Formats: sequence, structure tokens, C-alpha cells
Amino acid sequence: MKPPTFYHKFYNLENYILKEVREKFNNVGYLSAFDFFCIIIWKANRAKTKIAERLLSYNSDLEQSVQGLTSKIFSAISDKDKLRVLIDEYKFRLPMASAILSLLYPDNFTIYDVRVCETLTDYKGLDGVSNFEKLWLGYSDYIKSVRSYEPQDISLRDKDRFLWGKSFHEQLNSDIKSNFKK
Repeated sequence: MKPPTFYHKFYNLENYILKEVREKFNNVGYLSAFDFFCIIIWKANRAKTKIAERLLSYNSDLEQSVQGLTSKIFSAISDKDKLRVLIDEYKFRLPMASAILSLLYPDNFTIYDVRVCETLTDYKGLDGVSNFEKLWLGYSDYIKSVRSYEPQDISLRDKDRFLWGKSFHEQLNSDIKSNFKK
């Protein structure tokens, strides 16, 4: 039987992922299905079944499929190649692919998020770009924009949080002002 404190770590899923999952990934070069789906659930719980079905089309053993995918990410030399594995080979969309990579490589990737795009307006619709080279160029510019956004003295991951929180705050204030009417 697991000690009661064992389950506490899953309450703050982002903390668990950034600490334990990332460390395991860096040590062994791949993720277990459990840890990979912790990332998926953290980003968009509603997507877990669809992603599992997609991964099962590559290998009927979900654990092996996740290990294969995450090993390819780990082995990819460049950031561009890491994103290409998810987008071109495994058909992930940019928001989920960038979320996965931003948690595994938080100094190199940032989450492409609709809330952040409300602040950085030049990037709306980037997730609809089908040509990978154009997508990569746009996403690289997006990362630069997130990095250059004020405040300057925080990490890329904290910039994600800052921009998401800013959008949330502004949207909720707007909703309250309009009595939640569109």
C-alpha cells in the first residue's frame, strides 16, 4: 500500500511533471505512459482518449508507443526536430506539442496558447499552419516574443504563467463588466 503522502504529488500536476517527470525523462530518455498522460491531462484532460487512440495506431501497446514517441523526442538533436517528431510524425497540433515540449524542455519551449495569443496578437491562427517549415518559423518568432515580453527577470516557463494569468484576469474582468453576456 502506498503511503498517504504519495498521492499528494499529483494534486499539483505541473509541479510533479516539472520535477519528477522531467528528471526521469532526462535520466532514462523516455517517459512512461503514466507520466506522458499526466502531461496530456495537465494541458487538456478532454484530449487524453483521442491521443491514446492515435498512439495505439502506431503500436497496440500504449506503453511501448509512448516510449517510442518520447525516445524520438529525447534523441532529436535540435529543438526544431523535437517539434517535428510531434507535429509531422505523430500528428499533434501545436498547442499540445508545445505543451509537452515546454514541460520537458522549459528553457527552450513555451506553450502556444490561445490566452497568450490574446496578448501577443501576431500569432493567432499559427496552430492552423500545415507546412512544418512555416509553422516552425512562426513558432520560433512566438517564443522570441514571449521571451521579450516584460518582466524580463523571469524564466520562460514563468512568462507562460504570467501571460496566461494576464489574459485570464482581463477576460474575467471583462466578463464581469458585461454580466457574462457576449
